Amino acid sequence: MAAAAETRINSSLVVAICFFIAALEGYDIQAFGIAAPQFAPLLHLNPGQMGWAGSATMAGLMLGALGGGWIADRVGRRPVLAVAVAAFGLFSVATALSNSFETLTLARFLTGVGFGGAMPNLIAIATEISPVSRRAATTTSMFCGLPAGGSLVALIAHHGQQMMDWRLIFLIGGALPLLLTPVILLLLPETRPTHAPDADRRVVAGVFAKGRAIPTLLIWVVFGLDLLVTYLLLNWLPTLVVAKGFTPAEGATASLWFNGFSIVGALVLGWLADRVGFRWPATLMFLALAGALYGLANAAGLPLILVWAAASGFMVVGGLYVLYALAPIYYPTPIRAAGAGAAIAVGRLGSIAGPILAGNLRADGYSPDQVFAAMIPAALIAAAAVWGLMTIGKPVED
Repeated sequence: MAAAAETRINSSLVVAICFFIAALEGYDIQAFGIAAPQFAPLLHLNPGQMGWAGSATMAGLMLGALGGGWIADRVGRRPVLAVAVAAFGLFSVATALSNSFETLTLARFLTGVGFGGAMPNLIAIATEISPVSRRAATTTSMFCGLPAGGSLVALIAHHGQQMMDWRLIFLIGGALPLLLTPVILLLLPETRPTHAPDADRRVVAGVFAKGRAIPTLLIWVVFGLDLLVTYLLLNWLPTLVVAKGFTPAEGATASLWFNGFSIVGALVLGWLADRVGFRWPATLMFLALAGALYGLANAAGLPLILVWAAASGFMVVGGLYVLYALAPIYYPTPIRAAGAGAAIAVGRLGSIAGPILAGNLRADGYSPDQVFAAMIPAALIAAAAVWGLMTIGKPVED
């Protein structure tokens, strides 16, 4: 009994540390969208440049996810996670010091490399510390830190819009990861299982071998489409709400509702997935997302905008954390972090495309409502892809 209690305490500590790592990532990613109305005119950025700067983070994340997962399967989760957290803290500070489009874009790219190195390790840790019956709940609880951090920066912006300089937002987001790095090294246990010497950890061979080719491709499609919508809204929701005629504070409030209800979505959908399986929760959440985007596109008053922003966050971000729990079960332990990293990396093509797409649509004269409506087909295709994955794919039992 004492051993079981100690295991629960250790698991809780791991989840808490990983939750705070995710919260700091969520803070910094959301900070870009919150701070954009301030720094865009100061740095003389047009909508297209804003889209590229926002997507630079996702390009770096894609690179970091591939490298971070691959390295961690060889040297361990803890050292790679510590280096990744220190990196995104350092380059968040660099973001605050940016004075041009070029320096801002480079800082965001390198910040994304740190994010990418951390994320597949968080996913692998969640899978390795939890029993099969609680994997979805553990993963979604851990990744609730992302919207929690986003909600924090939105709340700060809402109450301090006139007082807080945009650089201070990023300085806070950079200092906290640097302070958390020694905590990771001192308190986070190593969870990587010991592999047989001949274990095949080649990423390409692993994710496509033994009937995993089609499930892998479907995972990538679902991740890509979910992340396209997620990061378009994370980066552009406040700006699009302002473009509809509302104040920057009201735009920040919409972002707060989006992030806040995504936490509820993650917990509810994770709980459902552990009890009824992934098929129906994952499929229905994308169908409901299409309805929420339609409502957001047609909302006129602020109350309706907040309701549909909350519904969108519940489905698209809450659902993303369910996907984080879903992806690793299709890969054996020797390539688990690498497989999750590959899914994140390829899926990040969607997160890169989302902000660029919004910027280009706005530059071409699309209204905010038309930008929201343009995301509806992505949600419907994702629903079909996740249904196909759950029909064809065979989870790995290990």
